[in-house]
Amino acid sequence: MSEYPTFQLGKPRFDQNKFFGRFRHFLDVIDPSTLFVTEKRLQESMELLERFKKGTLPPGVTDAQLWQAQKIKQAIIHPDTGEKILMPFRMSGFIPFGTPVVVGLLLPNQTLVSTVFWQWLNQSHNACVNYCNRNASKPAPFSKFVQGYIGAVTSAVSIAVGLNVLIQRASRFSPTTRLLVQRFIPFPAVASANVCNVVLMRHSELSEGISVLDDDGNVVGTSKVAARHALLETAVTRVVLPMPILVLPPMIMAALERLPLLQRRRRLVLPVHSLVCLAAFGLALPLAISLFPQMSQISVSQLEPEISMATDCKMVTYNKGL
Repeated sequence: MSEYPTFQLGKPRFDQNKFFGRFRHFLDVIDPSTLFVTEKRLQESMELLERFKKGTLPPGVTDAQLWQAQKIKQAIIHPDTGEKILMPFRMSGFIPFGTPVVVGLLLPNQTLVSTVFWQWLNQSHNACVNYCNRNASKPAPFSKFVQGYIGAVTSAVSIAVGLNVLIQRASRFSPTTRLLVQRFIPFPAVASANVCNVVLMRHSELSEGISVLDDDGNVVGTSKVAARHALLETAVTRVVLPMPILVLPPMIMAALERLPLLQRRRRLVLPVHSLVCLAAFGLALPLAISLFPQMSQISVSQLEPEISMATDCKMVTYNKGL
């Protein structure tokens, strides 16, 4: 595959049937450089894509320019609503805005108050990211967002606090072992809360269904079965995502903190900790969201009978969201 294949409007540049193609695609999706795109550049990109659609492109426009314009639009504009996504809640903002929260979650010697605060802040950020990048082909009341937010925060805080209390009362652990175990507590708390967050915030998709598209991109119906597949794929992604982020840094920091340099200069521990978290986050995010294509396919035979009657296609496509 050439670096810039022939441009296709609305299609990913890389093969989405292969993991590596999805990985390269999502590296574009999370590219933080798109956070600095000006309003003028965004409008120029959207205008260029519109002119391509109408067949009125000026001479000299290259495939590279068209792919870049599409990358900018997809990073900033929601595909279903056509509205701008707020900067902290774009996928391209997930790492820069989420890394300070991850550092806070993994700080050693957490108090009850700090545990509650960082779990609340993490799920608040996740809830907003989930809501802003949801499948919005069907309108859902804002109350669903509130329910998901409350459920996610409650589950995260309850699990984290409960595990902390159990560890504190486990007299058989030495202080060093207790500190190491406490560092791994954020993962089960965050993973379970992430699933709760996705299911509660997108519950309306299960009851109302999501749009499924034929080969030409036309909506052929609304499917609850496709909605279940979309939520399952997203939930799996949300469990896999925090694994490297919340498991690797504690292991790495436990080794690094034994180094003479960090033993002598304790002020360096937090900056090094932050860099380790940033590296883990930067690796984990594209890997996790590459597990499944954003535009997934499902056999028509698996869907509701009315959809089978509405199309001759054997496979239809749905947007699982991010």
